[in-house]
Formats: sequence, structure tokens, C-alpha cells
Amino acid sequence: MVVHIANSGRVIIQLSKSLPEGQVLIDERGKNVAKVNELIGPVAKPYASAIPLSDKIKKYVGKKVFANDQAPAVKTRRYKRKRR
Repeated sequence: MVVHIANSGRVIIQLSKSLPEGQVLIDERGKNVAKVNELIGPVAKPYASAIPLSDKIKKYVGKKVFANDQAPAVKTRRYKRKRR
């Protein structure tokens, strides 16, 4: 459940279980809501600080969000070769 929007613009979410960093959270329709940045608080009932992925994040305050079943969004770096 989205609990609070911090002054920094991040979203604080109360979790029912621990999630890996980079996990994307979705709403009941499957829209991306936020991406977990770090876990804070007690291990039994952790909170997550997440980066919002929606411009209208305020409408999710007090509503349930779910972890996406897909693997966490981890961006791999690809380097281009320099041509001589």
C-alpha cells in the first residue's frame, strides 16, 4: 500500500514481505506505479522507498500495489565499439 509521498518525490510503501531492490510495483490494472529503490524499517514489516514511474502518483496514496511477477528491472550496460 502506498503510504506517503516524501518531500524528495519518492514514495514510501509498506510491504507485506521483503522485495529485491529494482522490483517494479504495479496497480490492479497492471500499470507500472513505482520501482523499489531501497528497503527501510524492521525486517518483519519492511517499508520501501521507491521511485515513482507515474506522473499521477498522488492517486495511488492509500491504495494497494503489487509486485510484478517478472524479474526486477535491471538495466545492463552495453558499450559501443569505437570505430577508427
